[in-house]
Amino acid sequence: MNRIGIDLGGTKIEGILLDDELNVLNRKRISTDREKGYSEILERIVSLITDLTFGIEDIYTIGICTPGAISLKSGRLKNSNTLCLIGQPIKEDLEDRLNKKVEIENDANCFALAETMMGASKGYNFVFGIIMGTGVGGGIVCNGIVHKGTNRIAGEWGHHCLIYNGRSCYCGKNGCTESYISGPALEKRWGDLTGNIQPLKEIITFLKENPEVKNGKLWKSEFLEYFGQGVSNVINILDPDAVVLGGGLSNIPFLYTEGIQSIKDHVFSDEFETKILKNKLGDSSGVFGAALLSGETE
Repeated sequence: MNRIGIDLGGTKIEGILLDDELNVLNRKRISTDREKGYSEILERIVSLITDLTFGIEDIYTIGICTPGAISLKSGRLKNSNTLCLIGQPIKEDLEDRLNKKVEIENDANCFALAETMMGASKGYNFVFGIIMGTGVGGGIVCNGIVHKGTNRIAGEWGHHCLIYNGRSCYCGKNGCTESYISGPALEKRWGDLTGNIQPLKEIITFLKENPEVKNGKLWKSEFLEYFGQGVSNVINILDPDAVVLGGGLSNIPFLYTEGIQSIKDHVFSDEFETKILKNKLGDSSGVFGAALLSGETE
């Protein structure tokens, strides 16, 4: 059976058509045009699916990846960075328009699924996928199936408490992992220590060229400590076969050397066999993961 995957982003909507062997048959990107509102986004998704499936038989699954999640209570989208989608019955509306079942998952779950089935963690049965970028999220895949949990919050390690009564988080709580190792949190801490406001890429380049700068060393040591604590907490609870890193921060080289050592130092075991892997699919993980949903998530 063919598979449709849609990656619904704030600025672009990407669609892909895969065959039953996961070969790409068609792929297309269009703008989201979110300023035109919810109804326009629905129509653009429907139009994209129509274009992708032109000329093929009407047998295919549809999965959609988007920041945010479908509320168990209301069935409507919550926590989306595209504000006009919040509170909307997007799953129901698309199913009505397409006359087909539609699966919707958040970007971290789609990332974890794509990397497990097609990317860096292929061949591992139990995988925790991490996204570290503007926010910090995660997804759990066991035997090729996304585990969402009773409350649909499985994998949300970005909002477990890393530091008791620590930094305030947008979620309303204090000390969340996201408040320490997300891109914005790291950039803010750099500014506090050095007085310089710089994007994370420039900070990493500066540290590579100036490894002995005092405040730079402190920033890096804090980052590694919080990263090691946060990931080791997940490993201590889940003990996955592999952890695959995604998002912009996954491109930081020292996470795969000193970062792994920091995880190892905090794991509750005298052995450390968990594989820490860099993603292979990059920003394509969302659209591939969406295509792989196929109604198989728990």
